[in-house]
Amino acid sequence: MTFLTIGHRGVMGAEPENTLRSFVRAERSGMDVIALDLRLTKDGALVALHDPEVDRTTDGSGAVADLTTAELRALDAGQGERVPLFEDVLAAVRTPLQVAVRDRDTAAVLAELILRRDLTARVEVASPRDALLVEAARLVPGVRTVLHALSPGERAEDVVARALAAGAATIALDIRRLTLETVEAAHAAGLRVTAWTVDTLDQLRLARALGLDGAATGLPEIRSTGRFTA
Repeated sequence: MTFLTIGHRGVMGAEPENTLRSFVRAERSGMDVIALDLRLTKDGALVALHDPEVDRTTDGSGAVADLTTAELRALDAGQGERVPLFEDVLAAVRTPLQVAVRDRDTAAVLAELILRRDLTARVEVASPRDALLVEAARLVPGVRTVLHALSPGERAEDVVARALAAGAATIALDIRRLTLETVEAAHAAGLRVTAWTVDTLDQLRLARALGLDGAATGLPEIRSTGRFTA
């Protein structure tokens, strides 16, 4: 069984998260997939940012939705990096991308871009919101989707039911909340299961013991030293 290594916001344990520097290093480290987050700017551009505000990851402040692309690009996102446009990411790396969206407008703009640039084979859409995955599949037939199941204590059968109803191919869960029951229920339903964030050998051993299909890591050395295949 193939075990996918997913670069978490690039390799955010080693580089500024969701920056070109981080994505390029993730690719050079041999990650199978690069996971990133998208937000929509005031003027309708897709940019790679996790939070709804820029305060935590840049030297600026305020909501992404209240800032223009030019205003965002003037901010320092760490080590001199700029907040990248999604188009910049597509040009910078060739590794498959897992793109997280959290609102309908962002999902719609992403869907239009996937269709226009024929990215269905390269980009999968992830979200904690079931309805957004349903909408993505409606707008982009054949797109692969990932359900980020975040609710603590959610029953295994409920997580699986949500994923199946949304048409997701994969369930992604916090490694600290994963149980063998959830993994077995998902696999029985034909779903893949991945976990975040696996940044220690103990967490890697747990991921292996649970029979996961992959894991997100923020550390390039975990992949580059071959520990994921040991």
